[in-house]
Amino acid sequence: MSASKHAKSPNAFRTISEVADSIGIPQHVLRFWESKFSQIKPMKRGGGRRYYRPEDVEIIDAIRGLLHDDGYTIKGAQKLLREHGVKAVVQQTYVVQNVADEVKISEPPLIANSDELSLTSIRDTLQSVRDNLKNSLKN
Repeated sequence: MSASKHAKSPNAFRTISEVADSIGIPQHVLRFWESKFSQIKPMKRGGGRRYYRPEDVEIIDAIRGLLHDDGYTIKGAQKLLREHGVKAVVQQTYVVQNVADEVKISEPPLIANSDELSLTSIRDTLQSVRDNLKNSLKN
């Protein structure tokens, strides 16, 4: 690669490979997200080549964060963008009003072998989660 590719202006348009590499996702995932998120609108030139504006890259990075870092589903991220707007999501200034609308799991629960966790402790944990969800629905 030439040095000029690395010295692009921050306002320059980016190709799909440049965006995919900078965000850390495969190109096919980026194309898929375009079909799921109407907010991603790259310019298309002759031959269907995509060129992303800096705003597009910000939106894509915010969506990547929602899906990969925050644990949102595609439908959950779509809803967040629809309800709060692109600007709020990109700037991360949104607040989820109703916890029951979007339950986010910070880390997946670890399932250990039967020597470490008993069925009773698993049941107690699940009951606690259920009670927390019921309480959030009441509020």
